[in-house]
Amino acid sequence: MCLLAVFFHAHPEAPVVIAANRDERYARAAEAMQVLRASAPRILGGRDVLAGGTWLAVNEHGVYAGVTNRPAPTGRDPSRRSRGELPLTLADHTRARDAVVAFQKTIRGSEYNPCWLLVGDRDALFYVVIGSHETPEIEELSPGVHVLENRPLDPVSAKAEMIRRALLPARVWLGPTLLSELHGVLRSHDVPATDRQEEGDADTSARPVQVHAACVHTTDYGTRSATLIIVPFEPESVPQVHYADGPPCTTPLTDASHLWDR
Repeated sequence: MCLLAVFFHAHPEAPVVIAANRDERYARAAEAMQVLRASAPRILGGRDVLAGGTWLAVNEHGVYAGVTNRPAPTGRDPSRRSRGELPLTLADHTRARDAVVAFQKTIRGSEYNPCWLLVGDRDALFYVVIGSHETPEIEELSPGVHVLENRPLDPVSAKAEMIRRALLPARVWLGPTLLSELHGVLRSHDVPATDRQEEGDADTSARPVQVHAACVHTTDYGTRSATLIIVPFEPESVPQVHYADGPPCTTPLTDASHLWDR
């Protein structure tokens, strides 16, 4: 996944609203939104066919976790474990706070290529860094709109700031309008007027300008799917899940919430 925007207690209709695009090489096979785990807890997400993991997982209790990869000049180390395991590991809890506590105790950073994650639920949101430290770094975030791409959360990249500004009117997007307007942000091909090399950017000169858009299209890499998740205030209610199995600029969103049915 390369774009993950989370409204955490920043929208009147829900404590959590998520808008996400998954960017990947076209040759890497993936499967659409599905039941990744049937029970205890039930987990939904798309599936990476090569390694079996996912880029964004959400469970029936409203715990979610999404990962973005940190680019490396020499590419990923294939001897390390798949980063797609990490969202599944975090979603295997009924509370996000419990998830990150267990994660910090059991996950060894050296076993994975570098990445960043956002993990949360109705009550808390955390930023997780897998990088140079053996123990994952975890920061609890305040309410607001947080946008993570293939760069650190802080400092804010030009792409993340462009997306955040596009989402500023979201408080007045209600009901079906919220879904359609978020879809509009995810399918945009606009790029920021300027972009600068920042921490976490392995080689800005090698990145085509198209990767700075929300919806990415290059010759061998691009946006493969989009996901919208709304976690309701009521703890007994399951999240609403909408999914586009293809680039959101050409693929409509479909309601995948029926996947919660047992």
